[in-house]
Amino acid sequence: MKNTTSSSSEILLVEGGQKLKGRVRVSGAKNASLPIIFASVATRETCSLEEVPDLLDIRNVTELLKRFGAFSERRGALFTIDPSGVKSFCAPAEIVSRMRASILSMGPLLGRFGEAVVALPGGCSIGARPIDQHLKFFSTAGAEISFRNGYVHLKISKKKPVEFGFDLVTVTGTENALIYLSTVEGRSVLRNIALEPEVLDLIEVLRKMGAEIDIEGRTAQIRGVGEPAGFHHRVIPDRIEAGTLMVASVLTDGEVLLENVRLDHLEAVVETLRESGGEVRECGEGVVVRRRGRLQPLDITTAEYPGFPTDMQAQFTTLLSLAEGTSSVRENIFENRFQHVRELGRMGARIEVKGRVAHIFGVSLLRGARVRSTDLRASASLVLAGLAAQGTTLITDIHHLDRGYERLEEKLERLGASIKRLPAELS
Repeated sequence: MKNTTSSSSEILLVEGGQKLKGRVRVSGAKNASLPIIFASVATRETCSLEEVPDLLDIRNVTELLKRFGAFSERRGALFTIDPSGVKSFCAPAEIVSRMRASILSMGPLLGRFGEAVVALPGGCSIGARPIDQHLKFFSTAGAEISFRNGYVHLKISKKKPVEFGFDLVTVTGTENALIYLSTVEGRSVLRNIALEPEVLDLIEVLRKMGAEIDIEGRTAQIRGVGEPAGFHHRVIPDRIEAGTLMVASVLTDGEVLLENVRLDHLEAVVETLRESGGEVRECGEGVVVRRRGRLQPLDITTAEYPGFPTDMQAQFTTLLSLAEGTSSVRENIFENRFQHVRELGRMGARIEVKGRVAHIFGVSLLRGARVRSTDLRASASLVLAGLAAQGTTLITDIHHLDRGYERLEEKLERLGASIKRLPAELS
């Protein structure tokens, strides 16, 4: 059942109670692919990527590249970009509103043209996620910044090296700054940078484009090049998809072999899963995940990498809703990331949210219900709940899911899940 479109007019129908068994391959990382694709705008040479997932966000960024004047195509496993025809430095609202990552067009556009006009971003509704750190960096870099009609206008008359420290760790802020500075000749310094695997994957690409980048702790020294080169690169595996499938295996008391996984990118997730009652072990073909016994309650706090990722918080909330005892999840990254709790409550979960903390009182079972996706990772948590629930779960607004998971329902079907994508009118 190939998902070639994504719409709020589709639903997922999940029949719970099946133990997941078998093997499945993890896709390339969306959150690595997006900044790398945007970085291609900084060069005039052809760029190619392997392992770019076929996702709604990727299709949106492809449309944005076309608006800029770039050509891109997917042939089999190869995603190719020809940015030589890029002439526009405007990211329009109709695309940016669908995908918050569009903010990453600022760095390459400023690097190439010295000017960028970008609509204020959209994406998931999980908090304000301000771009003040991006703008503070570009202001330090010499940009004139103004706001008009929902757009931010940035203009730099002369590129020069920058020394800048972020007030807080920001992934996209780090990526925007790194892409821009890779086009600036001379030595620049960035402090308090994000160190997520996806950021380090981008750095590998920027090095292939000619930049010299040295990392020590959370400080980066960058020597950019005036004319960045093209590149070929294989995107790292998606650690959040891998983590989601790991939780699915443990939650359903199954046994799943995951291929294309980097456990060194998942240390906090694996440690937490083991503490909750899961078993994770490497074998020659990948990583085997299963349950060791009863699910155990935990106290989890989200943090910047290498801490526990906020993008796995919702999935573990579902897991802990079936643990024996009381758990807590503290969300330190985003202030509005418990929207899935109400939907899980429709299925029988007992969860109370007080400020940034969800208190989870384990129940013996979840029951299928009609629930609504509210954001990307909340959608995944509802799919997991449906797999573990007694009866049928109907999940609406699954376009959120399609932003970050490549045909998740097909992968789960191959593992034995009863899950179908249907037109909403059939609900």
